[in-house]
Amino acid sequence: MHHLLIVDDHPLYRLALRQTLAAGLAGARIDEAGDLAGAQGLLAESPDTDLVLLDLQLPGTHGLLALGELRAAHPGVAVAILSGQDDPATVRRALAMGACGYLTKHAGTEELHAGVRALLAGETWMPSALRELLARTPRDSESESLAARLATLSPQQLKVLQRVAEGRLNKQIADELGIQERTVKAHLTVVFEKLGVRNRTQAGVLLSGLAGE
Repeated sequence: MHHLLIVDDHPLYRLALRQTLAAGLAGARIDEAGDLAGAQGLLAESPDTDLVLLDLQLPGTHGLLALGELRAAHPGVAVAILSGQDDPATVRRALAMGACGYLTKHAGTEELHAGVRALLAGETWMPSALRELLARTPRDSESESLAARLATLSPQQLKVLQRVAEGRLNKQIADELGIQERTVKAHLTVVFEKLGVRNRTQAGVLLSGLAGE
């Protein structure tokens, strides 16, 4: 029996997607989460989840960092993007950060079922039209490299970076995460080194570019 998790902040869309998937995957267990914290909680309870379908535009997250956090915390769980965005740059960044596939929200039922079945079979999947678009579009090696470097950060380092991008000070980050301020500084030292930046301002600029802002 397959076990899927839908992560999207729109309840009506989650309901419709769940019903659509259930019709094509007899006996599948399909859970839902409206934000990253909810997804993390469900994955902690069910680490044998086969596939996560993740919306990129979750509240309280910055760009692709939600994908990075899920992949870092649960490396054995396949995560595919299900998004309204289908521009080639976003798709390539998501794949560079470890997404196993990319589905679009305007996909028809047949295409959605085909994609999810392929992902559950261990394939890397995206719609043929999107694959053809990627083949015609020049690559942005710099942004893909940044996405790949973000994928090397630990869950805690990604949480710290998320809060830096939101403008929080080290003490605020320490209080929110329940760690020492010196631990925040240690995490940032590693983060800056991996991202090739010198300070939090440069890190924020990089993340803004990654998110297409």
